[in-house]
Amino acid sequence: MPAKDIDFMDVDSDSDISLPAEETSRSKGKGKGKAVAKPKKTKGKGKANEQAYTWEASYTRSWDTVQEDAGGNLQGAVEDWMARDRRRRLLAPAGAIRRTIIRHLILLLDLSSSMMDRDMRPTRFDLTLQYAREFITEWFDQNPLGQIGVVGMRAGIGERIGEMSGNPQDILRAIADRHKLEPIGEPSLQNAIEMARSTMSHLPTHSSREILIIFGSLTTCDPGNIHDTLDDCVKNRIRISVVALAAEMKICRELCDKTGGQFGVAMNEGHFKDLMFELVPPPAQNTLSRTPGAGAVNPAADLMMMGFPTRLPDTSPPSLCVCHSELKSEGFLCPRCLAKVCDVPTDCDICGLMIVSSPHLARSYHHLFPVKPYEAVTALVDVSDSTSACHACARILPTTQSTSTAAEGISPFGRYRCPDCHNDFCTECDVFVHDVVHCCPGCGK
Repeated sequence: MPAKDIDFMDVDSDSDISLPAEETSRSKGKGKGKAVAKPKKTKGKGKANEQAYTWEASYTRSWDTVQEDAGGNLQGAVEDWMARDRRRRLLAPAGAIRRTIIRHLILLLDLSSSMMDRDMRPTRFDLTLQYAREFITEWFDQNPLGQIGVVGMRAGIGERIGEMSGNPQDILRAIADRHKLEPIGEPSLQNAIEMARSTMSHLPTHSSREILIIFGSLTTCDPGNIHDTLDDCVKNRIRISVVALAAEMKICRELCDKTGGQFGVAMNEGHFKDLMFELVPPPAQNTLSRTPGAGAVNPAADLMMMGFPTRLPDTSPPSLCVCHSELKSEGFLCPRCLAKVCDVPTDCDICGLMIVSSPHLARSYHHLFPVKPYEAVTALVDVSDSTSACHACARILPTTQSTSTAAEGISPFGRYRCPDCHNDFCTECDVFVHDVVHCCPGCGK
């Protein structure tokens, strides 16, 4: 008898296989038949109940957490999510802290070949540039008196990409050209940190010195002992924070722990952005120390000199600016030496005076005097007609429970009351006032 062709499929070694000699599945129009080995279904064996892929554990069925109300609307679910964020802010530990509103930050970008990995879409490099642009915009919006510089790490050296400047447009233009920042080679933490440290060596003591490192590699190519560089950063009071894209490295953890910075490993794209934007508010400098039998001791503060410039209109005669040596009509005049600068805030290149505008100075103070958390209204006993609408947006506030979330700091009616002016606000306005406006619309505090 001619031998029959038999194809064997991959099966478990402990499964029973039955291969009948005559029962073969023959295809129509062909003379050959092929017997397919089919494993028996055994109880308690196999991988049917196990998870197919490990990456599936990081995803949850988010649509199961969104519940519709009786009318089929999702408004209650949206308010629940916003209420959870508000509860996290309220439950954060509060205390007397000291912040520096004049900040100087050096952004260290890893431009090594490891940034071309695609574990974060589209690549680590492209996602880092996108988040860096958003971070710079938000950072200057929250810290108008600060300055940022950009340094890259590639081919074993530190490369200066953007000079330290208080103008966000200059920084964004420095990282706009993707082809000039093409990743190559290995990074060098020591060279990049030394370059950043030398850039901030001339800064006064009243300003903060910070370094934010976006690190995607698992190696660093250093010419010397990086621990000596770490000791110099501690001596110069430079705070180093690291956002790792691959895994935790011991040296990165030591850089953050010894300088008082923050360290985090990004698990996904969203977590990467959260770790970066957590560094937008000014870091706490010193807490008020309290000794037994004595009051609070406030650390000594030094006075600093600022100048409010005179703005030149567009119709003024063109003149050279001291910052770019270009003929321009508009600009600002230094109140001390009458030198012309293009933008504020900045330091005068002639006399060294810090030139700021009053709106910039006022916007920087909301970190020092934040808006008091609104109190959650849990009962509608004293509600009158005057409090039936939100004091900010005039939206009609509900009188029935619109959320099923029962937690501390969350109002079941979606209304929150200012402890000073006693006006009621909706959930959206509560978040908007504390995160964007930083001023209560009712009492102005």
